[in-house]
Amino acid sequence: MPLYDYTCQNCGDFEAWRRMAELEIPLPCPDCEAIAVRLFIAPNISLNSGSLSSRIKSTAEPRLVKRPERMPVSPKNQSSRGGRPWMLGHAPERL
Repeated sequence: MPLYDYTCQNCGDFEAWRRMAELEIPLPCPDCEAIAVRLFIAPNISLNSGSLSSRIKSTAEPRLVKRPERMPVSPKNQSSRGGRPWMLGHAPERL
């Protein structure tokens, strides 16, 4: 439910949580029961905050990462002889 701002001619400004479906239904003032008028107020959005400028600077150009070059290492679990002992018919005893 959104929070709406209302003004009463007798009591002044107040806020009320209302469903969007209830927007067209007149709202009485909680103090004097007179019909209140809804105020239209712009949202408080600041586009000049420090976090926004730091986010823009960080996304301007990607960071370059350098890694030392390494020689590829051969896998330790493979053997050049012995074939595939887990497969039937490739065991050295049967050949």
